[in-house]
Amino acid sequence: MALAAPLRNAGLALALAMALAACGRGPGGEAAPESGDRAVAKVDGKTVWVSDVKREAIAQGLIGEGEPLDTSSDLFRQMMDEVVDQKLLAAEAVRRKLDNDPIVQRKLQAAHDRVLGDILVDATVADAVTESNIKGLYDEQQKLAKRGEEIHARQIVVATQAEVEAVRKLVAAGASFEALAMEKSRDAATRFNGGDLGYFTTDVMPEAYEAALRGAKAGQVIGPIPVAGGYALVKVEDVREEQPVSLEAARPQIVRFLTYDRIRDLLEKLRAKAKVEMLAKTEPGARKALPPADAPKAAPAAPAAPPAAQPKGASK
Repeated sequence: MALAAPLRNAGLALALAMALAACGRGPGGEAAPESGDRAVAKVDGKTVWVSDVKREAIAQGLIGEGEPLDTSSDLFRQMMDEVVDQKLLAAEAVRRKLDNDPIVQRKLQAAHDRVLGDILVDATVADAVTESNIKGLYDEQQKLAKRGEEIHARQIVVATQAEVEAVRKLVAAGASFEALAMEKSRDAATRFNGGDLGYFTTDVMPEAYEAALRGAKAGQVIGPIPVAGGYALVKVEDVREEQPVSLEAARPQIVRFLTYDRIRDLLEKLRAKAKVEMLAKTEPGARKALPPADAPKAAPAAPAAPPAAQPKGASK
């Protein structure tokens, strides 16, 4: 009798272990393709898993890699329906023996190659785009960066030079520049924050601003500066050494650089080892393929911080 309780407890433990193991299997005991995966549908005996549905949502750009997808959400239900439809269509294509067509075989091979290539790229990039490498490249660029001065200023945009002079007299008499900007400025982009342009380097401003503000000192009121539709009066609030871009702001550009750099290096090594013979000759004058618009040509440099709001009608 003394052994009855331990044996009963052992039996319960075994039953619990079997139940937990079954949680990672689909109906019929099919093993889950990923740890913690769960079966959510069956199509002619074939299991649809949570991971299948999430993969479809990622492929359509509806969620990002690693983002959660609530299985009770409308999006999950929509994606699950699409996965089921894809399986039904694929099964029907096989039933009709469409997969035996030589052209279809080539398309399937191309899709197979693309998926394997993407997996290799992901694995290669994961080794390159580490927090240590991102921080190292950021620190290197900060050491090489040349910093000038940046200005914090406010502006009031009015229609005529006479109005500029009238506003200047009010400022000289002690009126608040910020309050006058909210009351009188015609520039919708800056009027309601007191004409605040934030901190900026003069090179990102229109030429008229750049020329007028070159060498400006804190406290100066400068103008009239010609702008689209009128004239601006600018008050320099502060002048300081240009601040470095933060690591978080620089991160996307650094990640792109590390990604392209590692993939380029991988492809150069693979091409060096392989025998690649180009049979199609490029015709004289044919357009060359361009790299992606965001493909970096060199290690990214820290960009200057742009103004919080641009003058009306101006562009960087």
